[in-house]
Amino acid sequence: MTARIVHDNYGKSRVRLLKVDRRTERHEIQNLTINIALEGDFDAIHTEGDNSLCLPTDTMKNTVYALAGQKQEVEPVEVFGGRLAAHFLKNNEQVSRVVIDLVEHGWKRMKFDGDEHDHSFVRGSNEKRIAKIAATRDGVTVESGVEDLIVLKTTRSAFVGFIKDEYTTLPEATERIFSTAIKAVWRYTSADEASDDVFSSIRKTILKVFAEHDSLSVQHTLYAMGEAVLNEFPEVDEVAFSLPNIHCLPIDMTKFGQQNDNRIFVPTDEPHGLIEARLAR
Repeated sequence: MTARIVHDNYGKSRVRLLKVDRRTERHEIQNLTINIALEGDFDAIHTEGDNSLCLPTDTMKNTVYALAGQKQEVEPVEVFGGRLAAHFLKNNEQVSRVVIDLVEHGWKRMKFDGDEHDHSFVRGSNEKRIAKIAATRDGVTVESGVEDLIVLKTTRSAFVGFIKDEYTTLPEATERIFSTAIKAVWRYTSADEASDDVFSSIRKTILKVFAEHDSLSVQHTLYAMGEAVLNEFPEVDEVAFSLPNIHCLPIDMTKFGQQNDNRIFVPTDEPHGLIEARLAR
């Protein structure tokens, strides 16, 4: 029996990069984790051990640092990822498709007496800015998003009217805590639409809808957030959400001789509900 390769790709994962923009006394930093995957004419590498069309993954890692060094400024992750993808396509005829995944880790400036420090930083929250660039010689697709954007609101959230069977123990709730770790990814109509300003505006819209929406379920709010993004940003083709439910369970206070008037909870994220959907116009 002869085996047939149905699909293959290879690349370098978890390439770490810290870049400093030192052009002024107020330094800027960017901390990225980058995954690179190449697709193309690689059958002979597998079947014959012929490496003549194999770009070493170590070279891919070095390319990240070399291209980062070509620019003094800190670039939007989508722009840097696009330069990487274009480089690999231009210099490797055997490559038909390049996928670059980027995660930007947040740092905040230290503050002393209300003033931000020019060159000292503290690691921010778990929130990450993410981007994915998929490039062929026919075109480029750019996606941006956020991951681990942990949010919570203490009111305007309910969950009632659901199916109840012999195994249901969950009580209905007309006033509950709603907490989740938002992962949202949106695809631009064209690569040129991706920018820091658009990213920040979409993130703000998602948070505003979460805060102000009268939620009847996680699904209900997910749809409202996605609908708002599509309505307000014509440069976005579609948006996807993944929302794990960080449950905040009320504690039985009667054992302490008290009543729990919806004030005392234990937060738990395992096991959790997971609600996901992709929206398009």
